[in-house]
Amino acid sequence: MVVGVSRYKKLNQSLLNILAWVIMLVMLFPAVWVVLTSFRQYSEINANPVVWIPREVTLDAYVNMFGGNPEMVTQAPIPRYALNSVIVALFSTTFAVVLGTAAGYAFSRFKFRGHSTLFLGMMLARAVPGIALGLPLFVLFSSLGLLNQLSTLIIINVALNIPFTAWLMDGFFRTIPADLDESAYIDGASHWQAFWMINLPLARSGMAAAAVFAFLASWNEFQIVSVISRSPEGKTFTVGLLGFIQTFTSDWRGMAALSSLMMIPALIFVALAQRNMMRGLTFGAVKG
Repeated sequence: MVVGVSRYKKLNQSLLNILAWVIMLVMLFPAVWVVLTSFRQYSEINANPVVWIPREVTLDAYVNMFGGNPEMVTQAPIPRYALNSVIVALFSTTFAVVLGTAAGYAFSRFKFRGHSTLFLGMMLARAVPGIALGLPLFVLFSSLGLLNQLSTLIIINVALNIPFTAWLMDGFFRTIPADLDESAYIDGASHWQAFWMINLPLARSGMAAAAVFAFLASWNEFQIVSVISRSPEGKTFTVGLLGFIQTFTSDWRGMAALSSLMMIPALIFVALAQRNMMRGLTFGAVKG
């Protein structure tokens, strides 16, 4: 009987592993296809039947993208777009995580007038799609003379990411026993000291998850950036992709090459953040 149960568990685990691999491969296929397209010859992009694996690998798309071929119609300032994207994503993530973590702690530990209404209002504000905010934000920042500014994009991304970060951290802080705070207060600690020395170290895994979300949301933002930024000085990678679309032709291989480059910083940031996501779960202990 025990042997039968053991075999059943192994079979069930094997089936789950196979299902997980299938789902992962399906989700990775578009990204892999984009990367392969960036190394293809032009004749293979729209070939029929489909050419799955490039017969001849070429780096022409990357060379052309950085101005290696002056005869190319599409000449986008890729280094400028890359620097803009990195600046906007990093600063937006930093401010969103700091402010969202503080807000999440306040909502989870303190009760004040309008507590639930304010929290619900923040969540509803995040539910508004970016395309609906494009025109109001354009009118607002145009009247302030702040169009085509990286600081404008940072402010917008921080405002959009704080609600989700606050919601995530609010739930995370609620899983931390309030006894820890009470023990700190008995020992003479202030609210700030309890937050900084006890709750914050335990919340590092939640902060890492919030940072991943905020970074990817800022890195991949397109709708608002396309409205706010009209010049190369204020454009990011996502809007830079439009430079490969002409009136009658589209440089699909160039778009694939730029998309492949866009994946690299995002993958690096996610990999670095994931290393710290589980550390906070076992940091510290309940005072007896």
